[in-house]
Amino acid sequence: MVAIQYKDNLWTETFVVPRGEISPDGTILYKGNEYRERTPSGWSELRSIGAPFDSIPIMRLTASFDGTYYFDDVSQFNDKSLVNIGYSRLIDGIHEKPKTLNFDMGTTLQFHPFIAPDESYLIFDSRPEGGDNDIYISFRQKDGSWGNAINLGDTINTEFSDVYGSVTPDGKYFFFRSTLSNGENNTMWVDTSFIEKLRPKP
Repeated sequence: MVAIQYKDNLWTETFVVPRGEISPDGTILYKGNEYRERTPSGWSELRSIGAPFDSIPIMRLTASFDGTYYFDDVSQFNDKSLVNIGYSRLIDGIHEKPKTLNFDMGTTLQFHPFIAPDESYLIFDSRPEGGDNDIYISFRQKDGSWGNAINLGDTINTEFSDVYGSVTPDGKYFFFRSTLSNGENNTMWVDTSFIEKLRPKP
């Protein structure tokens, strides 16, 4: 994976980094149920996150400022019927037993979660039966529960597969991967103003 910097209206390659999801403070790079720590010379070797996550097949794990993990559990994906989004809070320095988020969407295939650093919203993609992935967002409610999943609509989603949505640490830009009609995968980006437009009004 190559890190690129947007400067003077140009994208410029800067350095090669290991693939993964970076923590909000920029010190940890998560890759499934493993992680690397930032060092003065780059990144450490891969290390296990530990139990119980080391026994869960995870495609994507992201973390909030408080250290809560959000991840997809693909242990039952082989039968094409179930991919759960789980979460685990950090309590007194220890991650609690993972719990499952349930979004009533007419499908049980929900992938690639991205949690906002303050846990005010969760972005993920979902695949309806016989269709392609679309990206959705759910907002945290005042009572701590999660609101209904909202399709990002044709501003973001296309007629093909759209996946792996994430927001930059400064909160300004939204990146995602979109499959074109010729099957090519492209990384797309837009500003994040659409998120506030989708947020339910009190």
